[in-house]
Amino acid sequence: MLNDIRTTSGEEYWGDLRRRWTSLLSYRYLGRSFANLNSGPADPTMKLRHDMRNASGGIMAAPLCIASPEGGGISDEFAVPNPVIHSVQILDEARDVSRIEVVPEVLKLGQRMGFSRSLIIDADNPNRVIAFTSGQGVSLGDVPEGFEKMEEEKIVVEDSPDLPPLHKVFGASRRDDGHWVLPELAIELASPDAALHIGPQHIVLETAATELAAACVGDDRLQMESWNVMFLARGKVGPFRVDGEAFDGAGRTGVRLTLHDEGNQDRSVTAASAVFRPTD
Repeated sequence: MLNDIRTTSGEEYWGDLRRRWTSLLSYRYLGRSFANLNSGPADPTMKLRHDMRNASGGIMAAPLCIASPEGGGISDEFAVPNPVIHSVQILDEARDVSRIEVVPEVLKLGQRMGFSRSLIIDADNPNRVIAFTSGQGVSLGDVPEGFEKMEEEKIVVEDSPDLPPLHKVFGASRRDDGHWVLPELAIELASPDAALHIGPQHIVLETAATELAAACVGDDRLQMESWNVMFLARGKVGPFRVDGEAFDGAGRTGVRLTLHDEGNQDRSVTAASAVFRPTD
């Protein structure tokens, strides 16, 4: 099992954070950097690739969640952050948008809990709003002094129709029993506190939700409108299994899901809900 960064201190702490941060796949693979943590020019934008879109060409929710993790303003240089709730409302399918920009806002930041929200806009047309995101985070503990920004180790992913779907890159698969699963916890998928990071969680949950919704209505041309995720507990071991059910509503399809840590007494670690609408 990975070590929890809270067990380290001093210079060892920041070296451990640097190793964890530069190994984590979520932000590097999607091309998102953070000015408060990464050295180099500040860039609040993220390119939209083919693999960030659904079957009808609209934007997926998971890339938006990863671009705006909504930790309530609690950041790694000041504390050990832990997300609690993340929600997204998608206003624009962004079919012809090549880059998004995240415009963050910290609503309230207390000693242990914070609330934040962001506007996701077209980076080349700032008046075009793609989505709202909002969330709540808590601090798991204080950090020592001595933080220095980290050099980015970018993964350059050129857009192509042949790119693998995001769930494959993050190790998610559909088991013979019909459940979507993430593998046992590894450094590429773990946050510094040795728990399953939000990135792969959003990806596997949205993948499962989309499949359930498509099966419910018999059509995969669906667009996510609303996405709400509650992080119930730290995913510590794995494999991580998704259970879910879909409901056919009045012109909308709803899905509820729960992510379980099978290696930790099948503990429920995350709950999510999604609302889809049909597209042309």
